[in-house]
Amino acid sequence: MTTARLAATRVLLSVDTGRDTLAASLERERAPLPDVRDRALCGEIATGALRWRNELDALLEASSRRRAAEIDEIPRAVLRLAAYQLRHLDRVPSYAVVHESVECVRALGAPKAAGFVNAVLRQTIRLAHSNVLPSRPATGAPVADQIRYLSVTLSHPAWLVERWLSRHTFDEVERWCQFNNAASWVTVRSIGRVPHEALLEDLQREGTPATPARFVSDAIRLPAGTLGSVSPALRQEMLVQDEGAQLVARVAGVEPGERVLDLCAAPGGKTVVAAADLQLRQHPGRSTLVACDYRVARVRLLRQSLLDAGLPVPIVRLDARVPLPFGPVFDCVILDAPCSGLGTLRRDPDLKWSRTADDLPGLVADEDRMLDRAADAVRPGGRLIYATCSSEPEENSLVVQHFLSNRRDFSRQPAGARYPAADPLVESQGYLATLPFRDELDAFFAAVLVRQKPA
Repeated sequence: MTTARLAATRVLLSVDTGRDTLAASLERERAPLPDVRDRALCGEIATGALRWRNELDALLEASSRRRAAEIDEIPRAVLRLAAYQLRHLDRVPSYAVVHESVECVRALGAPKAAGFVNAVLRQTIRLAHSNVLPSRPATGAPVADQIRYLSVTLSHPAWLVERWLSRHTFDEVERWCQFNNAASWVTVRSIGRVPHEALLEDLQREGTPATPARFVSDAIRLPAGTLGSVSPALRQEMLVQDEGAQLVARVAGVEPGERVLDLCAAPGGKTVVAAADLQLRQHPGRSTLVACDYRVARVRLLRQSLLDAGLPVPIVRLDARVPLPFGPVFDCVILDAPCSGLGTLRRDPDLKWSRTADDLPGLVADEDRMLDRAADAVRPGGRLIYATCSSEPEENSLVVQHFLSNRRDFSRQPAGARYPAADPLVESQGYLATLPFRDELDAFFAAVLVRQKPA
């Protein structure tokens, strides 16, 4: 049995029981693996099993004649990983998957489940070409059939695809689900010590098929699976940051000489973009940039990111839901609010299964409070950027509408006004809204709100 598969099983167990996120579990479980190939395999199968969980459960239920929820945690996690390998990978022979899965349940202290795991997987192999999964519905099929196909065969929560179908066509939602289930490319940028053009050339010289990003001029896109092959020297010169997140920082339109406050700044990507636009390295002291976050672990992550980038940006630990320790002195305040994260399911597939519709009201209440507090730090004539990585209107446009109904001293500005490259992604109300099925980006939202000067 490979240590990679054992580590991947522990990742699934940690995520399924709510003890940790996928990202945190992978970081912990992969660290002791000495072989880079084992670390890659652990990440691939754990992430894949979470992306395709509903599909895999349907296959396992057909093979075991038991509901997935009725299977004990350890054999269920092992079976999901094995079913993912049988269904989506072709590098490992079927007999090896079965053998290692049986050994895995034994190693994890569930030897009595070994026979059950063996029987279920052998039946799964026999049913490989059977029509177990819902087929793609015909045009005009009932919404219930569309939801069943999208939620089971394309492995997304039924409550979420039902929401998406209320706003988009079936074909668009299908492409959205397919986008989320595909291996994600990686977008990076220079932390500022070397020019963007030089970093791109160096990556290409090493053999990495790096290309310019589509909407952010100084961002670089790397194909899925290639980041690990980048040399350590180049890794130290770049920051991994989704292009949608970089767009949010760019629509802020930060300029040298301004005072900028980055609330909820961890892990630090937007702070790095703001520092570049303020030209902090070239002209220290000319501009002001303050980065903030609340949770201790997030502040620690933010501090490390800024240290790695060599940016002496002051960090303030604060709770953005309560009055801020600043007056209305900032030209620009960026609030990338904590949210459901439902726009980032491609990168964080565990959120498919940990988030529910019941989470949204509590998140929205906090977002309302944070936006109102952030507004108090904006000077007259300054701007407030409200952003999320959520796909849901309650966290996006409806939060902004509620804010504007109560704060008559603010008004909307088109999100592309200070960064015209974002114009293709700006909707009719002036908000930046990236759509995975249209833009091949995670779903990000940003609104630019300007504080009126006294008459």
